[in-house]
Amino acid sequence: MRSNFRYLTNWMRYYGVDHIDGLIADLGVSSHHFDAEERGFSFRFDAPLDMRMNGRAGMTAADIVNRYDEERLANVLYLYGELKNSRKLAAAMVKARALKAVETIDDLLQIVKPFMPREREKKDLARVFQALRIEVNHEMDALHEMLEAALKVLRPGGRLVVLTYHSLEDRMVKNFVRSGRMDGKVEQDFFGRKLTPWRAVNNKVIVPDEEEQRTNPRSRSAKLRIAEKL
Repeated sequence: MRSNFRYLTNWMRYYGVDHIDGLIADLGVSSHHFDAEERGFSFRFDAPLDMRMNGRAGMTAADIVNRYDEERLANVLYLYGELKNSRKLAAAMVKARALKAVETIDDLLQIVKPFMPREREKKDLARVFQALRIEVNHEMDALHEMLEAALKVLRPGGRLVVLTYHSLEDRMVKNFVRSGRMDGKVEQDFFGRKLTPWRAVNNKVIVPDEEEQRTNPRSRSAKLRIAEKL
């Protein structure tokens, strides 16, 4: 079905399914989204600053850049883009939008590029776009809800397989597999034994080999984690 995986339990209830034996979640944005100029996901093209997975609902990236106050913008860029100069970037956006609304990718690039060293420009631009995309689509909230739902719907012995593409996603999945909690804190019983609902199937994260990265460059940041419900 065409839906957000945060609604996993709703759809299972709709189809009369109580429990499942396995769940595979590929968290990557589809290549179609990046390659469709009009969707506004890539700084390779000039297009409306959109970035919505569902083009029929929700705020666009332009809405966020033009409406969020400076502190909130800085937090988005820092938390979801891990940009050290997030406050400078946010201040520049607020200053620019006071003169003219930021509506296109080119508008945004003209604002942020002066703050990026040439040798890191593409990487930093990718982080800006990642941060806005995550905020537009509530991606971290959706992942949080999906992981909690997986714990409820998987049968004992069932497996959770998650493919992540950036450090924020991977950190959340790693913590959840380790402890059953998003913060990664492992609870213990009276005797000091670890209480966790999962067993990590692969103690070492699985990453693409050199051949796969060569034939599919977009796989280079992928990380695969597998856990079995106890």
